[in-house]
Amino acid sequence: MGDIIIEWVVKIGGSLFPTDAIKVAEKIKGTKSLIVTGGGEFANLIRRYDKNKGFSADVTDETAIECMTIISKLLNDKIEHTEIAYNLEEANKISDLGKIPILICSEILKENKPFKHSWEVTSDSISAYISHLLNAKLLIVTNVNGIYTRKPNTKGSKFINEIDAKKLLTFDETSVDLMLPSLLIKFGTDCFIVNGKYPNRVYSIIQDKDHNYNFKYTLIKGV
Repeated sequence: MGDIIIEWVVKIGGSLFPTDAIKVAEKIKGTKSLIVTGGGEFANLIRRYDKNKGFSADVTDETAIECMTIISKLLNDKIEHTEIAYNLEEANKISDLGKIPILICSEILKENKPFKHSWEVTSDSISAYISHLLNAKLLIVTNVNGIYTRKPNTKGSKFINEIDAKKLLTFDETSVDLMLPSLLIKFGTDCFIVNGKYPNRVYSIIQDKDHNYNFKYTLIKGV
């Protein structure tokens, strides 16, 4: 491991790819971050195929993770200060060089098998697992401002600025996957959710130690 510690795991949601994802990755240049990407429309397509045909959980899990790899490689192709890493040792070496690693998670997941294969586990939970391995903070960058009491555009939906992971367990659907709250409790990890359509917000959370912001975000408390 190098002397430079990766401070943040930044999960960039596939819903932001390509344009907003590229802007976020460009904005966090110079930070001690590691990027994990979502699977985006590729993974959503597999989910639809699975709903229609009922493929095995092992195959849908493997192919959904391959979708994350596709997005990661495409994103890396557009950013000068990033480099692909296939394990945490490579990630730390890349960070030591002043670049931001984009982690391909497939080999780590095959080796450690941290999850039962299920659609309840997505890149959100994978990012939480990686942040746990690195002892890093977790920031999930998505296409909404954070957590709401129900779908953001539905009547009566209210924004939640801070919530305990235990409380989030009672929600049927949010902007993060169903497994994430359990992992945050298990690992004793907090998680920030922020809207990646505004890259300055992502950068502010990473750089500002006080978290006194004038924009919406959600802090999920796992501790």
